[in-house]
Amino acid sequence: MKKFLMSLMAIIMIILFLAAAAGIFFYKKYVPTKELADQNEWFGVIGDRVAIILNNERVENIKGRYLDGELYLPLNWVNETLNERFYWDEGEQLLIYTLPNEIVYADVSTLGSSQKPLVVQQENQVWLLAGLVLNYTDIRMERFIDGDVKRVFIDTQWDPIPIANTKKDGKLRVRGGVKSPILTDVAQKEPLEILEPMEQWTKVRTQTGFIGYIQNKLLEESVDQPQVSTFQHPVYTNISMKDPVCLVWHQTFSQQANDAMPQMMANVKGVNVIAPTWFMLTDNKGNYESLADQGYVQEAHNMGLQVWAVLDNFNKGDNVQSEILFASTTARKKLIASLIKDAKTYGLDGINLDVEGIKEQAGPHYVQFIRELSVHCRNEGLVLSVDNTVPAAYSAFYNREEQGRVVDYVVIMAYDEHHVGGEAGSVASLGYVTKGVEDTLAMIPKEKVIVGIPFYTRLWETDGETLNATSMGIATAKKWVEQNGMELKWQEETGQYYGELEKDGKTYRLWMEEEASLRAKMDVAREKNLAGVACWKLGFETKELWDIVRLK
Repeated sequence: MKKFLMSLMAIIMIILFLAAAAGIFFYKKYVPTKELADQNEWFGVIGDRVAIILNNERVENIKGRYLDGELYLPLNWVNETLNERFYWDEGEQLLIYTLPNEIVYADVSTLGSSQKPLVVQQENQVWLLAGLVLNYTDIRMERFIDGDVKRVFIDTQWDPIPIANTKKDGKLRVRGGVKSPILTDVAQKEPLEILEPMEQWTKVRTQTGFIGYIQNKLLEESVDQPQVSTFQHPVYTNISMKDPVCLVWHQTFSQQANDAMPQMMANVKGVNVIAPTWFMLTDNKGNYESLADQGYVQEAHNMGLQVWAVLDNFNKGDNVQSEILFASTTARKKLIASLIKDAKTYGLDGINLDVEGIKEQAGPHYVQFIRELSVHCRNEGLVLSVDNTVPAAYSAFYNREEQGRVVDYVVIMAYDEHHVGGEAGSVASLGYVTKGVEDTLAMIPKEKVIVGIPFYTRLWETDGETLNATSMGIATAKKWVEQNGMELKWQEETGQYYGELEKDGKTYRLWMEEEASLRAKMDVAREKNLAGVACWKLGFETKELWDIVRLK
């Protein structure tokens, strides 16, 4: 009997132990925790730092500032994420915002409507008043800055938001699951934004400024709530020619070149714009050398041509450092004032920018120059066009998208595919031109895109050790081929005639530009319904080409 009782006690003890273990397991797994999350730690803020939640995702490693009762956002982050048009001139300590018809300036002493600075420079950073960003940007912004855990919610999307009320009081947790720490309480009938429904839990956003998870059983059925933006987007009016643009560049280095224009245009047909290379940057202060001639403009107008004078940075630009020139507000103002004055003096119809080979660090400053120049051109009724190489990763800093918004025309210089100092090859194969056009159209409306085509080719010469190239206009190249008996064969892959020749111990190679190759390029322009064509350069062509180089 004693033995039986001891066995019974052992069994009871085991049962009690298992029951206790089961109870502990059940408690740990199913009983909701009352642990409160550290909100400062969760938002990653302390003191005057403000957490930024962009489109319901917390921005890592970037914080706002709460200074003197106002919220400020870091300029670099604003530019990269919300609005690229806030431009800071570090040298002159100026904040500049360019609108379609005016340029707004502010410095650290400029106050907003709250009588607080619009811009603050602290900790080697520039900070923008959040209200200023909101005024110029199509966003929604909710600020929670009264308590210790300061945060701002910024939304750039305007899709309808599903809203669901809570059935009763509940807990918002850091993650799905009853063991996750509590972020905050939610009250009965509290409306919550539905962010991510799951099987048993839903990620939501509260009107009190928290994002977390709540059990599905606490939510009523959601209803979509429309979001309506009241932001007035800036309207960039542009000048568009009635007919497709047919532009020819006229390279000028002297007054004699200006005088030769009428003779050079004698056999030209279909052209409605001539672009003389008149304005040549000479320094970092906004000065340029000019070959502008009023008689030339009058003669061109008599021919029914518009004159878009070219500004370049290479013909006299040995001392020009674009990263210095365009970074100076004073230099940009001087350069723009001179260009507009000359445009009025000489009766120009437009300005064509041909700024090439700049460093990446100059990119934002050059784009700002284009914005500012566009304001003055728009106000004066001048056409503004900008020349660009075909799009590539290494030149993305030219910001073709922004160019396309603010200027009248963007010209693709769809040539120099192979150039002196590189491998032998075509100046502008058909595939190269086609891809350049298509990549540009992915960023800029076709109504603003002009394709530039070459009236030249390169003759490549090698003795087996060195490689040289000679640029030739089409007329000159045709004579060379005829005089030297080079046989040309059509290449489908390049859309050009190709020839090789052995002579005097050297090998000559030529990818020929002529009527057939340029017709193929013009077919691309027509198929893509581009705004026009631009030809480099006057004097390199044969007269037969003018029957081909036209979009109408």
